Order: sequence, then C-alpha cells, then structure tokens
Amino acid sequence: MSTHPYIAIEGAIGVGKTTLARILGDALSAEMLLEVFEENPFLSDFYADRSRYAFQTQIFFLLSRYRQQHSVIASTLTHSALVSDYLFAKDWLFAHLNLTGDELAMYERVHAILGEQIPPPSLVVYLKASTDTLMERITFRDRSYERQMERAYINDLRNAYDRFFGEYTTAPILILDTDGIDIVRDAADRADVVAKVKNALRLDSYQLPLPELTDMPVEPLPATNGGRRLPDFQRFHRVLDREKGFIADLYFNYICLTEEVGEVGRVLKNAWRVQDRTLPQVGNRQEAHDRALEATRPDLQEELADALAYLLKIANDAGIDLETAYLKKMGQNWQRTWGPGTGTSHAPTSSAQ
Repeated sequence: MSTHPYIAIEGAIGVGKTTLARILGDALSAEMLLEVFEENPFLSDFYADRSRYAFQTQIFFLLSRYRQQHSVIASTLTHSALVSDYLFAKDWLFAHLNLTGDELAMYERVHAILGEQIPPPSLVVYLKASTDTLMERITFRDRSYERQMERAYINDLRNAYDRFFGEYTTAPILILDTDGIDIVRDAADRADVVAKVKNALRLDSYQLPLPELTDMPVEPLPATNGGRRLPDFQRFHRVLDREKGFIADLYFNYICLTEEVGEVGRVLKNAWRVQDRTLPQVGNRQEAHDRALEATRPDLQEELADALAYLLKIANDAGIDLETAYLKKMGQNWQRTWGPGTGTSHAPTSSAQ
C-alpha cells in the first residue's frame, strides 16, 4: 500500500477542477494527472446534438480515462503524491445523464470491468457551485466547444453531481462550496482551501515533502520532529539535487556510496582502536566500548548521514520507493529461520539479508 496520497478533484464543468489541481500540486509537491478531454473527436458534435453523439462521446471518454489512469496512478504513487482533476468513477455519472436503454446497459458492462482496475483515491475533493457561477466561469474561459452548452444541461449536471456524491462511499469526500471565493486571485481563499485539503488528508500521518531550500531554516531536518519517513527524505534529495545542480546518476552515486561506506569503516576502525586502548584502563569491555563510541560518535554520525544520502539518491535514480522495498524485504525476513548468533538463514532461499 502506497504511503503517498492520491487526491481526485471533481465537480461540474467550469467549477475549477484543473485550477485547484495545479494549486494542490504545488502545495503538496505532488505530480499531476490532468484529463485530456480536447482529444475526444466527438465532443464538439456532442454539445451540438447530445442525443445523437452521446454514446460515441461517452465510450471514447471511458476508454481514454481508463488508459490514462491505469498506466499512471499506480506507478506515480510509488514515489510521489498525485493530484488528478478528475475521478474515473465520474464517467458513470455522465453516462447516466446522457445514455439510455441498450447503450447505457452496454456502457455499464464495460465500465464495471475497467473500473475494478483503477485504484481509489485517498481523498475526493468535490467542488460545488451554483448554476449561475458555473455558466459565468464557462463563459469566461471561452472554450470553442463549450459555447453551445445549454444552461439546462449544466443545471442537470450539477444536480447529478450532488446525487452521485451524496451516495459515494469509495473514498473520503471533502465538499467545498466555491461560490464567492477566488482561489486564483485571492491568496487568503487559496490558503484556506489548501489548509482544508491538508486537514482532510490528516497530514499528521502523512508528512508533506520538505520545503524548498530557499524556505528552509538553518537546520532543515530537525532530529526531534518525530514524523519524517523515507519518502520525505527521497523527495528532499530530488529538490536538493535540482537546486544545487548535483549529479543525479545511478552509477556515479553508487561509487560515492562505496566511498562513504569506506569512511564509515574508517571511523569504526578508529573506534575499535580507542576501545582497545581503553580496555586495560577500565577493565570492562562494555565500558570501553561505550567510551570509544562516545569519542567517535560525531564522525560516525556524519559519515552515516552521507552514506544514507547516497542510498536515497540511488533509490531516486532507480525509481524505487525505499520504504516500501525495505518493509517488503523485512516482511520476508520475518518469515525465515535464523541461526542463533550467526545471522544465517536455515531456509532454502538466498541467505542475503
């Protein structure tokens, strides 16, 4: 299960889904999935003659939305949060508004098969607006294929959305009334909406990415924050590499990792020597061990941090969610039998840990 949230934004035509998706993408350092509706060759004809072109339009949208979401959502969530300006399930809503009889029955069969393969979102943000507001926004953006859109159709669509999300139970829903707010021009409105989305995601359990370097305090990774997870540090290194122009190359970073592991070995070798010199003085191996580590801990801390940094960078270069990989591997190890004190598995599988 991914540790990254997937947010789908929904609402009637003109309500501002794509606008909010872009805002949340920036606020959450998330990747975006935007619907490519302009590619539908039946769309203009549909708005001119809905009854004639409804089935072709709807089937094209269904297959297009499936192809896009099936290929993008799962792969993106392995390394990043995702914000989409549409929900796959909403295709069903439009179909029930525009199709009847055998065409609707055929559509429902195809939708049921495809819909099972689309991951549900962590949160659906449902944007509401009055019909007057929707018509104003549609007129303002002035898309050629929307100029013939009837007010009655938009009103029916708005009511259909209310009914649909009144019964929707697949994912948590955050309902936002957008009448009277302007998230594009009003910074306070924009901040308020972002805060509501973060609260709905319960970000005490999902940590946001580290801030951009220009916004960071002197100590960007406080040891007492208690909430950071490996994906947060992986995202931090993507920002760090980009801002500082560091080399992001799998093989170069592996070479650097081996160098840092060697530095860890050098520090531990020094600690061993300190322990060996201290043992005759204190007469107790554990005390000698503790004193040696106390003397070398600052250097060891620094070298371990460098080694971890390159390990995270390698995971980024390879497109691996390191936390997920670690938990999976440790789950496998938990099921194995280990020889006492040897770290050797008695299972017939590989002994690699």
